[in-house]
Amino acid sequence: MKLVIQRAQNAKVEVNNKLIGEIKKGYVVLLGVGHNDTTQTADYLVKKLVNLRIFTDEDYKMNLSIKDVKGELLIISQFTLYADSQKGNRPSFVNAASPDKANKLYEYFKQKCSEEGINVASGIFGEHMKVTLTNDGPVTIILEKN
Repeated sequence: MKLVIQRAQNAKVEVNNKLIGEIKKGYVVLLGVGHNDTTQTADYLVKKLVNLRIFTDEDYKMNLSIKDVKGELLIISQFTLYADSQKGNRPSFVNAASPDKANKLYEYFKQKCSEEGINVASGIFGEHMKVTLTNDGPVTIILEKN
């Protein structure tokens, strides 16, 4: 499982020009699921995500978590995080989990984040989405667990 986390002042996701999800201060999380990922993988990354200290404190040091600042999450499924472009110019996505497995773990991940007391917004799995955000910093972190 791979996460690309962007600290955001605000963000939204639209499908077919309709607003689907929106957050104020928080993280935009692009989530990719691989073949070997399980609920245990998701559990591990949820704990890392909600405790990751990348918000600044009063001394301008990255020392606060999303829980500390009462931030929100916008979680977007993104199988392209598993792109392999080592051969040729067209990426291969054979390392991404099947849509059925990926959707189940995506839903599980969102539920576990909600259970941590964080407001979670999301896109729609498998749909073409337009994600807009104001990256704060910019701060972008990659987390993954195989």
